[in-house]
Amino acid sequence: MLLAIDVGNTNIVLGVLDGETLISTGRLSTNINETDEEYAMKLHSFLTLHNALEIDGAIVSSVVPALIGTLKRAVRFVTGVTPIVVGPGVKTGLSIKIDDPAQLGADLVVGAVAAKEKYPCPIIIFDLGTATTGSVLDKDGNFLGGIITTGVKTSLNALSTGTALLPQIDIAAPKKTIGTNSIDSMRSGAVIGTAAMLDGFVDRFEEELGQKATVIVTGGLGRAISQNCKHEMTYDKNLLIDGLKIIYDKNK
Repeated sequence: MLLAIDVGNTNIVLGVLDGETLISTGRLSTNINETDEEYAMKLHSFLTLHNALEIDGAIVSSVVPALIGTLKRAVRFVTGVTPIVVGPGVKTGLSIKIDDPAQLGADLVVGAVAAKEKYPCPIIIFDLGTATTGSVLDKDGNFLGGIITTGVKTSLNALSTGTALLPQIDIAAPKKTIGTNSIDSMRSGAVIGTAAMLDGFVDRFEEELGQKATVIVTGGLGRAISQNCKHEMTYDKNLLIDGLKIIYDKNK
């Protein structure tokens, strides 16, 4: 079985695949202060809980450089396997056309690899996490670039922290766009506002591409946001886990 690990700024997403089948997923909190042993215990508990201790391969992508070594050692301690780390020297099959391909985050690479394999090009990928990112692949599957902006929760946390009267809220779509109280107004701004932003980016991306594109949304808040967009969008919860499996197969 394959252990796939995607390290984000807020959460670490775990996936266990048996062949092509994803048999279990989970999340850990990202904490750069935890030791090899602490992560090893969490990984062991996760694998035990899902009856998946027979791991014979592993792959890691990370946007938190400080945790790469820690997780490599933790995975090796628990499974005896040294994981592949997505980065320079790892074959992805992705042609990257940005100014400096080395700057492209591992998460964007992995998502693009999966989208290219699973969906018709050109493709627009939105990943809604700590940051909101948008990636664009042209009709030949080349990675052209995209956008990076503040994530929904990040924006709401800044709003609540920086104001005297606005509370912390859960993120849910309001019943209507025009909020009639503070909480519904904040929800409208967060959910409907982000959905409108994605719709606007789709229009501008497609204008630059010169054709319609397949639009994919992933990330923890992707489903709630995409349901409020006017463009047709496909929510793919496990896009990055699928991308890690594809990259692993190219390099094992």
